[in-house]
Amino acid sequence: MKTIEYFYAAYSGYAYIGSALFQEIAAKAGAVVVHRPFFLRDLVTARGNAERVREETYVSYWFGREIGRWAEYRGARTIKRRPTYHHESYDMANRMLIACGETGAATDRLAHGFLEAHWADDADLSNRHTLLAIAASVGLDGTALFEAAGAEEIDAQHRANTREAIDRGFFGSPTYVVDGDPFYGQDRLELVARALEKPFANDWTLPA
Repeated sequence: MKTIEYFYAAYSGYAYIGSALFQEIAAKAGAVVVHRPFFLRDLVTARGNAERVREETYVSYWFGREIGRWAEYRGARTIKRRPTYHHESYDMANRMLIACGETGAATDRLAHGFLEAHWADDADLSNRHTLLAIAASVGLDGTALFEAAGAEEIDAQHRANTREAIDRGFFGSPTYVVDGDPFYGQDRLELVARALEKPFANDWTLPA
């Protein structure tokens, strides 16, 4: 069976914009999505972007404009600005996804639920009650998932996913991997669909 490794963060704007189409592509190809939630800010730091100085107006325009254009193109609901609580810690959201399972419809639903709630409803994914409510909205036991997410082994898996994203040379969220070939960004989803049908010729080695 075909698989797609899905490296993303639960609050990632571009993961949200591509989320619905990504799930459609996977379903059409009969592919299993292997969820790898990771700590995006650690990856950004590892890539040397933490010290990059940019004016807030520049960041707001270019990031916001791109999100707006792609949301319109993909037909995704958004609040048309960066979410209020976007800079809070979302460890538990990622860890609830890990606790939900590496694969399966439940994790697919929860991933989309977190992303959509954050970007379309301005949800604070660092808030326990919000996380539980989102889980319940997609038919899951939020309390059980939240408790499971606190386990040491879940934290270890979260850290391992992050380390793997760094070690494999990935650049951000979302990154989709088909047969070892990574595609960075939801704007590559049409290429992901093609790769599931017919792999691209590839004689490149991704730098770690």
